[in-house]
Parts: sequence; C-alpha cells; structure tokens
Amino acid sequence: MMLKMMMMMVAVIESFVGVNASDINYSAGRYDPSRKPPFDAGFEGIGEVVGLGLSASSRFTIGDTVAYFCNGAFAEYTVVPAKESVPVPAVKPEFLTLLVSGATAYIALKRLGDLAKGETVLVTAAAGGTGQFAVQFAKQAGCHVIGTCSSDEKAGFLKSLHCDRAINYTTEDLAKTLRKEYPDGIDVVYESVGGSVLEVAVNNLANKGRLIVIGFISGYQTQVGIPHFKGATLPVKLLQRSASMRGFFLPHFMSDYREALGNMMQMFVKGRLVCEVDCGDLAEGGRFVGLESVFRAVDYMYAGKNLGKVVVEVAPPSVSSSKL
Repeated sequence: MMLKMMMMMVAVIESFVGVNASDINYSAGRYDPSRKPPFDAGFEGIGEVVGLGLSASSRFTIGDTVAYFCNGAFAEYTVVPAKESVPVPAVKPEFLTLLVSGATAYIALKRLGDLAKGETVLVTAAAGGTGQFAVQFAKQAGCHVIGTCSSDEKAGFLKSLHCDRAINYTTEDLAKTLRKEYPDGIDVVYESVGGSVLEVAVNNLANKGRLIVIGFISGYQTQVGIPHFKGATLPVKLLQRSASMRGFFLPHFMSDYREALGNMMQMFVKGRLVCEVDCGDLAEGGRFVGLESVFRAVDYMYAGKNLGKVVVEVAPPSVSSSKL
C-alpha cells in the first residue's frame, strides 16, 4: 500500500507558501484534536517538481511548475499526491493566492451567495487575502459592493478594485454607516471576522438576505478560538427577514475546486482578476523570506497590517532533479 501511494506522489521544491488565518487553528489542533505534535503545517504552496513517482510521471515531468492545496506546505521540500497538484504557467505568488483564498470566495459566492445583478453585497476584511476576491467576484456579478477595512490605504486599494463603498471601521462606525446609507439592508454578506462585526451583519440583513460565514478571525487567537457572539435572538431575526446564515468550509466543496481554479487562472492571465500579494516588504524585519519568517508573517496578518494575501518566499538550497 505504501509503495502504491509513493508511486502517485510528486516531490516539490517550494518557492512560495501561503499564510492563512486558519493556520493557527490547525496548529492548535482545532481541526483534528487527535493529532499530536509534531505534525506538518501550512495549507498551500507553489514550486518546481524535482521528483516523481512512477504513476505521477504520466501527468508531470521534472521541472514542471505546480501549485497544491494540502497539509504540510511549510517546508523547503514536500511530497504531495499528483491528483492534488495543479500545473501553473509560472512560479508566481499570484497563482498561490487562488488556491485557498480565491477558491473560498469563488465557490462560496457561487454556491451559497446566489448573487443577482443589482444586489448589495457586504464583504468584511475586504482588503485581505480572500476579501479582495469576494469584492471582485461580486462586482463581476453586477452587484453594489461594500467593503470593510482598517486603513485609508486599504480603502484606496478597494476603490481600485471598483468597490462601491469602502468603510474604514477605524474612522467610521460600521453599524451607523450601514443603517444610514443602506436602510433597505444588505442582500449578501461575505463574513470572516466574527464577534461584533457578525452581529452588525446580522442586524443589517435585507429581506431574504444571505449571510455566508467563512471564518471568525477575531476569535482565533483566544483560548477557545471562538469570539463572543450575542446570538440569542438570531432565530427571530432570520425568521423576520426570511434570511439565512450558512457556513462555508472549503474542504467540503472539493467537487467544485478544479473548475473554480481553472476559471480564476484564466481570469488572472487575461487581466480580469487582481491577485494582490503581500510578502512583508514593509513589515518590521523586512520581507518574509525562509521558513523562519512564517511566524512573523502570521503575526503581521493578525496585526491587520497586510494588504492582500500574505505569502512567504521559501529559500531552499539548490538541488538536482531526482526520481522517487
């Protein structure tokens, strides 16, 4: 059995790895409590094929550029199943942004958002890794898009994505702004913050509104990993508006993954999709280079300093191609 598995594997020398808010959930054992340290972490990477199992050689050759979404990305070298490896045109971090962040936005809005032209969509943490894609996909669907962010720089970035209303919550009261400017409510919410922001989103849903929960980053650093939420009246609020609230976890939608990834790659290549990458050039300590920078990249993201997807450039030693 082990030999058969190895025959279907691809060995990759990493060039870039992605940092996600849920990395600390995984490392804390919240996704799989049965796992005990040490175990591999990191969800996504992009690099060059340096070794192939016999079966995998029918799909790839040494030197191919591939991206992948599976556990164990935080490494200089990794071995991944050929079926989970995706050919990409070049070793560019922009392609990496699509694997988790882009796919989450694309599939969640398509499967759960049921977007219609002219609807109003609220994207929280809109200038982050996945928020930037939710803004663009909602605009492509002909929606009026509101995006929340934490600085004027991020608001400017959202405007460059044609976001109709960027709300800097450090200078504007989100709840008051939504009530005043959108009295008819919000049709679709793409929510990743949780806590008080989720409460505001629920309170501002329109009739038949759809709220998609893709995360709750405000609570991930707490001991229990869940932010406080005043949900006692949630059933009443949903009932009064015929509204819905649904969760989205990417691994549950893998049947949609290949199509989503292929479509997004085509959009990017044709210049129809912005994939903003933040490699920490402006971070304290400088650019995120090497695996030792992963912890800085995570802290940087949780401090709300990133603009776009946080990516670490891996600097492995040189290697000659080999067969598994």
